[in-house]
Amino acid sequence: MLNPAFPDGAPNWVDLGTPDVDGAAAFYGGLLGWEHAPGGPEVGGYGMFTLDGHTVGGVMAVPEEQSSSAWSLYFHSPDISATAELVTRAGGRSAFEPMDVLDYGRMGGFTDPGGAYFGVWQPRQNPGLGVIQQPGSLLWAELYTPDVPAAARFFGDVFGWKTEALEVEGTEYVYTTVHPAGTGPELSFGGLVTMGDVPAEAARGPHWMPYFAVEDVTATVDAAKRLGGAEALPAMEVPGVGTMANVTDPFGAVFAVMKPLPRQ
Repeated sequence: MLNPAFPDGAPNWVDLGTPDVDGAAAFYGGLLGWEHAPGGPEVGGYGMFTLDGHTVGGVMAVPEEQSSSAWSLYFHSPDISATAELVTRAGGRSAFEPMDVLDYGRMGGFTDPGGAYFGVWQPRQNPGLGVIQQPGSLLWAELYTPDVPAAARFFGDVFGWKTEALEVEGTEYVYTTVHPAGTGPELSFGGLVTMGDVPAEAARGPHWMPYFAVEDVTATVDAAKRLGGAEALPAMEVPGVGTMANVTDPFGAVFAVMKPLPRQ
């Protein structure tokens, strides 16, 4: 589960790049109850999505001809310059140089050796997400990658992540979960999936995908369709885990929604 203390290497931020910020705000507002707080010129118009006054993520405009609409996940680092060096040493690369974001913190963007983009956030005034694990907020993260063992080695070298092989109840499928260094599997925050196991996601190439908690997966998917989105992967029940589905917003960004079972 996500830890609100955001230990090193854990997800601590998520944001959306979209060609239509107002349209995205209307979609996610209708779907998850988010409100949009636009950003000023000092942050390039980078805005915030909030839920009941708590920040659930960021949003920024991206030119449609330059980049596809997508969600990005960020992982906590106490020293983003040191993290950048570890990324390069482990075979990844920087998408842009780490930079200061006013007094809020420092950010960097990277790609792993498999080609999946991820962000890193070093907090200052902004410690990260204001709410997690509650309906309408970040619950889980999943990497679709061509090589799960290679991805596990890379992120282990960069963040110290540990992995756990989880046998899915009633199946022969083994799901690889990840958790921060110095913690146990009970603080797993995400999973690594071979792209070929989910053809609908394989077509998108290597990528990280956020999961947002909801009270009713079927109702949420139906609402997404009414609001102009689409069902990317039909709702399914995972024994011992919960019900989930993949959704695409009206501008092509994919994310998942999940109703987890109570933790034992």
